[in-house]
Amino acid sequence: MMDMRIGSRATASPEVRVEARSWGKQPRACARAEGGQALLEFVLVMPILLTVMFGIIVFGIALHNYMELTSATSSGAQLLSISRGQTTDPCNTTVQAVNVAAPSLTQTNLTFAFVLNGTSYNAKTCSGAQSNLVAGQNAQVTVTYPCNIKFFGFNPSKSCTLTSQMQARVQ
Repeated sequence: MMDMRIGSRATASPEVRVEARSWGKQPRACARAEGGQALLEFVLVMPILLTVMFGIIVFGIALHNYMELTSATSSGAQLLSISRGQTTDPCNTTVQAVNVAAPSLTQTNLTFAFVLNGTSYNAKTCSGAQSNLVAGQNAQVTVTYPCNIKFFGFNPSKSCTLTSQMQARVQ
């Protein structure tokens, strides 16, 4: 019969020699080497992962701003379409509606353009435009907002602007 205790030698027959060894120290050394390899892989991959993650965040912020601008422009155009005869400055009423509907956008950076019954207005106010609001005609609102997509100090698109345009039929 063979004695299989660790570190002991036993002979099963005169020709066969059986030896059991203790591998206690070798797995620890192997684990240390693998820990160093994992740290090296982490150091090499982490900058790439952070770059991708921050790129996704910056793109998400720009997309959020665009969606909020589009929604606010739609709200402003709807208000403009129903405000015929109820206000002396329909453009200013629309600007106020857009500002309320887009609270996270910087209101001073918003640029407005209006087309009321074929007449263009490129300001936040259009006093006297009430007469240009004719029922059945289209009113067009265009709102522009600069997008800032700086990424680690690099701006891939320096002239990036978000533009939303809505048409509404004056009622």
